[in-house]
Amino acid sequence: MKASIAIQVLPAVSDRGELIRIVDEVIAYIKSSGLHCHVGPFETTVEGESYDELMDIVKECQHVAIRAGAEKVSAYIKVVYQPQGELLTIDGKIAKHAEA
Repeated sequence: MKASIAIQVLPAVSDRGELIRIVDEVIAYIKSSGLHCHVGPFETTVEGESYDELMDIVKECQHVAIRAGAEKVSAYIKVVYQPQGELLTIDGKIAKHAEA
């Protein structure tokens, strides 16, 4: 793995149900990428071999939220990129904290 992102998408909607529905659509899109991901309570983490592919996912998350009905969307993103060698994976970071 050469890169990972963590993305929190916040659609501007007034209804809590709509917020959840739109975020669920964004998460479904991320999962459809086929890349390894982990959904957390504040953000979704995705890892892959291509920095550009991950940046395309970041961009498309905004489009998915708008198409789903958000008038405006904010996103908070963390990016780790290491073209040489291997990054610590999602599983490597959280496995010891997983509930038994």
